[in-house]
Amino acid sequence: MAEFLATPLGTFLLILAQGLGIIAFVMLSLLFLVYGDRKIWAAVQMRRGPNVVGAFGLLQSVADALKYVVKEIVVPAGADKFVFFLAPMLSFVLAILAWAVIPFHPGWVLADINVAVLFVFAVSSLEV
Repeated sequence: MAEFLATPLGTFLLILAQGLGIIAFVMLSLLFLVYGDRKIWAAVQMRRGPNVVGAFGLLQSVADALKYVVKEIVVPAGADKFVFFLAPMLSFVLAILAWAVIPFHPGWVLADINVAVLFVFAVSSLEV
């Protein structure tokens, strides 16, 4: 196993697995944060929260994502189509990029740079 990881393909696959692991962690965290947000706002507004899809509404975010995927795309008449489609993708990439320099475990960071804190602040400010 150690010999395989020393090869370029092994290194690439290791980095790919680490990146996919971090993205999966972020997406799963986001899923539960959105669920908690909906439940809290339902309590604030004294109404029932999302509880239709799955047990206790745990799959509501997945159902919303599927709804947005199959929705018809409507571009405003005066909008630049390229920028209109690029903006949400750019926002998503910047949100994920900020996690690239956060070390989750010793030796488990995608980009080990000296100015990681400044990088997170800079990328986060680009999202606004």
